[in-house]
Amino acid sequence: MTKTNLVGEIVKKQSYLCVGLDSDCDKLPKGFSKDAKGVIDFNKAIIDATAAHCVSYKINTAFYESMGVKGWQALEETLAHIPSSHFTIADAKRGDIGNTSAHYAKTFFEILPFDAITVAPYMGKDSIDPFLAYTNKCTIVLGLTSNEGSQNFEQQKLASGQYLYESVLEQVATWGSADQVMFVVGATKAKEFESIRKIIPAHFILVPGVGAQGGSLEEVTKYGKNKEVGLLVNASRAIIFASSENDFAEKAAIAAQQYAAEMKSLLK
Repeated sequence: MTKTNLVGEIVKKQSYLCVGLDSDCDKLPKGFSKDAKGVIDFNKAIIDATAAHCVSYKINTAFYESMGVKGWQALEETLAHIPSSHFTIADAKRGDIGNTSAHYAKTFFEILPFDAITVAPYMGKDSIDPFLAYTNKCTIVLGLTSNEGSQNFEQQKLASGQYLYESVLEQVATWGSADQVMFVVGATKAKEFESIRKIIPAHFILVPGVGAQGGSLEEVTKYGKNKEVGLLVNASRAIIFASSENDFAEKAAIAAQQYAAEMKSLLK
């Protein structure tokens, strides 16, 4: 699925919701086995319940990798169940150089045919180039994250007067087109979106941190939206674990519908 397709789905649904499948075995509702099979069954039910209200799914690979081989199988089966109308993101935060990055790219763009992957830019351009070689895929680069540790590096001021994350955005935006490159900016940094949009006016931004982490959807939209909307706002726990009872799928659908309804109103 390309960026053009994604924009079309956003316009059609008037939603820019991404559902995060951070499916922790220990948090699965009653009735599910606390293993890879339980995760597969749970994910399929969540996807079926929420697909009408979202345009994207983000799979945090850590929750699957920690289950070993069966976890990778669960990841593959989950990805296969997502409708082709939805933009799929491997939240893997990979980052290395040369042939290693090339193999990461092959893993998540060919073997597991995701539309996009999150990557860390710390090692520079040659660590990201192998992902950008896939011109029909999207590479989502970490920009400004919501965690407290973002102050350690991302928010350090350079001699130029820029923050480090601003330099990252500015440089990475020149490495590939706005059709290929997206950025991660945390929802709790909503006020920074206004200045960020001056650096990357045309790029899509993946926004985690709305919902359980306290980010404001209204502020993110106000400061971050561009002419194509240009946002994918992710909600994970607030949707997939909206209930721990037998009505988990129904409650997930209601939560996703509420996000989508608010998004529709904010786009007017």
